[in-house]
Amino acid sequence: MPRLIASDIAARLGRQAEAVCRHYLPAGRKTGRYWIVGNVHNAPGRSMFVRLVGPDTGKGAAGNWQDAGTGDYGDLLDIIKARCGLPAFREVANEAARFLGKPLPPPIASSPSQPRSDTSSEFGHAARRLFRMSHNLSGSLAETYLRSRGLTHLAGVTALRFHPRCFYKPDGGGLTEQWPALLAAVTDLKGRQTGTHRTWLARNGAGKAPLDPPRRAMGDLLGHGVRFGSPRDVLAVGEGIESVLSVREALPVMPMMAALSAGHLAAVLLSRGLKRLYIICDRDPAGERAADRLANRAFESGIEPVLLMPMFGDFNDDLQRLGRVALRAHLLDQVHPEDRHRFLCDGP
Repeated sequence: MPRLIASDIAARLGRQAEAVCRHYLPAGRKTGRYWIVGNVHNAPGRSMFVRLVGPDTGKGAAGNWQDAGTGDYGDLLDIIKARCGLPAFREVANEAARFLGKPLPPPIASSPSQPRSDTSSEFGHAARRLFRMSHNLSGSLAETYLRSRGLTHLAGVTALRFHPRCFYKPDGGGLTEQWPALLAAVTDLKGRQTGTHRTWLARNGAGKAPLDPPRRAMGDLLGHGVRFGSPRDVLAVGEGIESVLSVREALPVMPMMAALSAGHLAAVLLSRGLKRLYIICDRDPAGERAADRLANRAFESGIEPVLLMPMFGDFNDDLQRLGRVALRAHLLDQVHPEDRHRFLCDGP
């Protein structure tokens, strides 16, 4: 394959990454800075994520994608090849040119005096600004929402805040609305905030807002997450905020992190010094595949993976149906013997 030509076409497609995804992967949807879909063949689901924002080339480039279920990855040319069933690169390039709507011009060298705008930084700045504009959980509709899910161990949780009038713009266009929202700070291994996750709430806080989707993220999520506590040698990580907080009800001292989706769970960055990684699983195909991939990555890094399996769909289902005492008893059989006294017996 002519690599220079391929990389140039991929970069040009990447500048229209969202349009490419909407055309070739219509079963997916935009979530923050990613297009989420089942796989490269346009199956419904949330296993594969495509970057919509990033540099033209290199790590984190717009159009780069990864499938948490299969471990496959590639760029937008690979998506076009798979969706159109094209065997040769020339045919893929012709289809890409057809999509772009004009012959591909020769590549233009970037000028050192005119650097590209850092879109990632712009998104990160907006995410941090939104989080700073929000309020503490205590006494808010966000606290009402969390307590309605059986979550009461909220004292000292600084990663979650409340915004009374958070803007929501429908994906397909339409009027921008304002809804109360639960905000979550997404941070990297050094504790730097890279993004903000929003869950829009009903106006009485009794549940999520009647929006599609009621959750979105902004900023850089890949590899990062919403953190509850600072890990030293043990960390528990799962998908959703509510599921992770449910396990925290029974293990209030154990450091935990919510990766926010199955695809991001499989790609979590693991800090040095971890001895054991608890993986909070969801009982669905995408969640189980992501947990298996993360467990394999942990094992290859010399970290002992321990899967925590719920009895029902996820651990928030368990908490609401069983109660905290029964959930703690269920987790007791799954926690490593060295950690039972350390984490299960501490806290309220």
